[in-house]
Amino acid sequence: MAAYAALLSLKYIIQQIQLHPRPPISFDQNQVDSLTDNLNFLQDFLEGYSYGSREAVEVLESRIKDAAHAAEDLIETRVVDQILVGERMSSSDFHQDLEMVIQDMGFIKKDVMEIKDNNIGIIEDHLLRNSSTHGGASSSSSPSTRQNAMVGFDELLIEVMDKLTERQSNLRIIPIVGMGGIEILLCANKDESREILSGMSEGELGERVHKSLYGRRYLIVLDDIWSAEAWDKVNRFFPYNGQGSKIMITTRLSDVASIGSHGVVMDFLNEDKSWDLLCRYVFEEEEDCPPELEEIGKKIAKNCEGLPLSIVVIGGHLAKSKRTREYWEYISENTNTIVNLEDNERCLKVLQLSYNHLPVHLKPCFLYMGVFPEDKKIRVSWLVKLWVSEGFVKPINGKSLEVVSREYLQELCDRNLVLVHKRGSNGNIKFCNIHDLLRDLCLRKAEREKFLYVRRPHELTIPQGTNTQRRIGIHQSMSEKDYHPDPVLHTLQYVPLVRSLICNFEEGLPLLDFRLLRVLKVDDKKLLNDNNRQYEYSVEVVFRLVNLRLIAIRSDWPKSSGFPSSVNLLWNLQTLIVNGPWGVVAPCEIWNLTQLKHVHFNELELPDPPIGGKDDKFVLGNLQTLTHIRNFKCGEEVVKRIPNITKLQIFYFEEPQGFLSYCLDNLGHLHKLESLRFSFYSLKKPSLNDLVNFILPNSLKKLTLMRTCLKWEDMNTKIGLLPNLQVLKLKRNSFVGTEWETVEGQFCNLKFLLIQECKDLECWTTDNNHFPHLEHLQLHYLNKLKEIPSCIGEISTLQSIQLKWCSDEVVISAKEILKEQEDSGNVGLRVQVFDE
Repeated sequence: MAAYAALLSLKYIIQQIQLHPRPPISFDQNQVDSLTDNLNFLQDFLEGYSYGSREAVEVLESRIKDAAHAAEDLIETRVVDQILVGERMSSSDFHQDLEMVIQDMGFIKKDVMEIKDNNIGIIEDHLLRNSSTHGGASSSSSPSTRQNAMVGFDELLIEVMDKLTERQSNLRIIPIVGMGGIEILLCANKDESREILSGMSEGELGERVHKSLYGRRYLIVLDDIWSAEAWDKVNRFFPYNGQGSKIMITTRLSDVASIGSHGVVMDFLNEDKSWDLLCRYVFEEEEDCPPELEEIGKKIAKNCEGLPLSIVVIGGHLAKSKRTREYWEYISENTNTIVNLEDNERCLKVLQLSYNHLPVHLKPCFLYMGVFPEDKKIRVSWLVKLWVSEGFVKPINGKSLEVVSREYLQELCDRNLVLVHKRGSNGNIKFCNIHDLLRDLCLRKAEREKFLYVRRPHELTIPQGTNTQRRIGIHQSMSEKDYHPDPVLHTLQYVPLVRSLICNFEEGLPLLDFRLLRVLKVDDKKLLNDNNRQYEYSVEVVFRLVNLRLIAIRSDWPKSSGFPSSVNLLWNLQTLIVNGPWGVVAPCEIWNLTQLKHVHFNELELPDPPIGGKDDKFVLGNLQTLTHIRNFKCGEEVVKRIPNITKLQIFYFEEPQGFLSYCLDNLGHLHKLESLRFSFYSLKKPSLNDLVNFILPNSLKKLTLMRTCLKWEDMNTKIGLLPNLQVLKLKRNSFVGTEWETVEGQFCNLKFLLIQECKDLECWTTDNNHFPHLEHLQLHYLNKLKEIPSCIGEISTLQSIQLKWCSDEVVISAKEILKEQEDSGNVGLRVQVFDE
């Protein structure tokens, strides 16, 4: 919700200013204490309230949001003025205006206290009690009397029936979990005694249920269970009478699904099953789809993205509409809009229940998912950076905001609101996505609360009222071939309060006077290759947006030039990502950016940190990632300045003095480093003595080496003993030599191993207990390797072997390993062979 996000954002700003080694403005401590007290009170209220009418709550939330935004505008305007032009507003004027905002928050706090006093004990858990009466949006409500079968879920139906009919004496709980709208499609008969039962207390109802079931074999279906606590409340009413009874639970929450054993996960329908389901609802059983409608009909089914409820709703609409190709083409272009409006917005209400039951701290993060383009595969590292930069993440002692953000994401995935698209080699979520209907829900809620505006495809201008928007997303659809962004760009001149711009279209974005901007993420498809482009990004202009926390742009600065020292003005910069055709040299002022967390360039060379003088004291204690750094010098001063670095990508070009000057032995002093990518680029191989001082820290979890030309014997001394190493990627000539023989007691936690283009390797000698936790093995471009050791298949944790352009002998040995494991009853191993 926008109010909660506004409170978190304001608290974050105050904290950043107070903790900054060079605070751009100063506060009156009494005002800070009063303001913080009000913010904490209102935050606690929003986290715990569940009473009052929805209309009254929305008015109150709007007041909280407006007051927090007023304080935010006042403080950040003061910061920008102070940095750029000295004082435009006197300190007394600033403190006076801030005092008025604090008083306004005090009035809101007083009203909240009255609301709490008047409602204590009257309505408990209001939202949960009313969730089943939201316009018939329960997942069990019947979509139609036209069908009553589990269309498209034949295998799942068999699995469920097997569990229900299995003979055993104990009570069995069978959970079924999936996204809202993916539920079983059944017709429910009206229970005539519902009104009588609804008038009973919880205890009376429970006693009646227990008595009626005692001594009997029973089947209970509990639809849409929203918490483990809700299950605990009703569980005690069901007798464990040894009759082989069953309780089937449907839920959208993975933690609820863990209540029972052998649960069932309902996935989305594939394209064929989606089409079958659509046909059942559009046509009578004896009627086939007309040939002229089949192609466009399959497109409509595909647009529903496998969600049964969406298919049923659109099928009901098509069943009562004219069957012409022109009309069906209209439906295919507007599927989501029609689904959300059809049947009294039933589909939207079913999905909105999932949003209503979200904890308040997850609501801003979920609504923000709408800022990404439709059907976009979202890189999680980007999502985390954006959530943190927006100030959505509530601090937790002992955890970085990035760690908390990933926990938030996991919660949304567990609630089936965000989908895992791809996991990385370390098992963490690398890409995620969101169903189009849920994205539409995000945008509806976000625009209603003025939390976020995203331009719809084919919208020529930004609607009126957007001038007060704080977050704006503009994306060019692939279908918008003749889209002209000029009207949209013109409208952007009148959004003085905008804090976030996330854009993706073919023209460049002119950087107007977005003086309060905090997030600038712009991807321009033509920027690098179009010599006739109208707009170019100037880092000088970008760096004058001094309130920026996240910069992600493309730039075409001249080859080998540095970027301007005005980067020093970015007092709160956290993420700096610049893509372009050339490498750059950073100015010394980059060592003054104490809030910096993430730095990425196509190629960046860092200067030595200043020694002595006023800038000597600055430590980049927040810095977590440095990627694509050229000729990185890991001297003692550098190590001292980046003590908390967790991800480092460095590469080296041939230089006369060799590697000794780079002090690579100091890498071992980076005690928080978890991921290292080390590459060597040269026309000739490095001397095997160049890396003799190459020392790695025990904290490493992921290591990627490329063209380092180490000996296989070095593996035992430099890498194999790393106690936390989980991912090892050995790329092009990272190791040289014909034979690799492993030893026991190493790679104790390795889960992922890639060997790619180590072309000398002929013989790999190992044992199954040398990689005790290996899960995934990938071998690429190993033309001389004679075989995969057969003992690899005996590793109990092994899940997959992937081969690309390997010798025939390697392929044969992999298939033999697979056959041996299948013969032994291990059916979980997968072998993939590409380009046989």
